[in-house]
Amino acid sequence: MKFKNAIVLTGGIGTGKSTVSSFLKMFGYKVIDADELSKQIFENKKNTIKKIFGTDDRKELRKIVFNNKEKLKILEDLILPDVKKEVLELAKKYEKDNVPYFVDLPLFFEKQNYDEFDKVLLVYAPKELQIQRVMKRDNVSKEDALSIINNQIDIEKKKELADFIIDNSKDLKHLQREIENFLSKID
Repeated sequence: MKFKNAIVLTGGIGTGKSTVSSFLKMFGYKVIDADELSKQIFENKKNTIKKIFGTDDRKELRKIVFNNKEKLKILEDLILPDVKKEVLELAKKYEKDNVPYFVDLPLFFEKQNYDEFDKVLLVYAPKELQIQRVMKRDNVSKEDALSIINNQIDIEKKKELADFIIDNSKDLKHLQREIENFLSKID
């Protein structure tokens, strides 16, 4: 089943996807936030996660799974199917309104497991700006920021794959104009 009113909202770390999501909500659009759903599901499965990994602390877990593909897969298999189920249930509900809504899927291109959605809005910022933002936001070194960014599909490749692009390489005023311009095309 394809959701004709849904638009996937994606980007790369440090591109400003969360800021765009906030603007969309402020403008009255519904946004299904996969990260938020993931956090809720994580909370519900904390006991199981602690049994498997020895901790349920998110920062500790990140360290455990970040460089271990097998452990990452175990964690993803525990959480992502439930996230997808919730996302699709909300999409079915929002589809009935017959107006555009957004599905915030940070790793849409990386995971490639949401065939139900075929319109993609990318929040774009050049890689150098991503690095600066991640370093500042997460208080990490350039190397750490780069290792996170390099675990995702290159932002320029995502730009080629997206249907719509919002440029977030300048200030908030510019970003707001980009969003308003995009929204005028879909309403």
